[in-house]
Amino acid sequence: MQTKTSSIWKAYGYAWVTLGFFLISLIGHWLFGWFAYVSEQQAHAQPVLMSDYLVEMMRDTLENWQSEFLQLLWQVGGLAILLYVGSPQSKEGDDRMEAKIDEILRRVDPQNAEAIIKGLDADYSGRHTDARHAHY
Repeated sequence: MQTKTSSIWKAYGYAWVTLGFFLISLIGHWLFGWFAYVSEQQAHAQPVLMSDYLVEMMRDTLENWQSEFLQLLWQVGGLAILLYVGSPQSKEGDDRMEAKIDEILRRVDPQNAEAIIKGLDADYSGRHTDARHAHY
């Protein structure tokens, strides 16, 4: 039996491309930031100090990450968490689908349908996942 081995480059291709974009953008940000810093210092007849540049670039980098990365992280991660815990805001209304399934049960097994439906309702009572009928 021969097992297929895939390279780490293929297995994590998306991550590598994302890392490449990240590094290119970070290097570009710091490189062009250096040019802007030097130009600004020269325009004000101030000395060009690496320590001042590093403080300014770290501030700018963290500010960008706060406004973009953390915002996106919360939107994706936060919504995933809310979906996982069953937040009413993360669910679409299910009443129509539930009514259709109840009707199918009634037609497929008329004698036992009501007992099955009541059993399911009892098993899932208290789980208000329909945002249209959520009670707070």
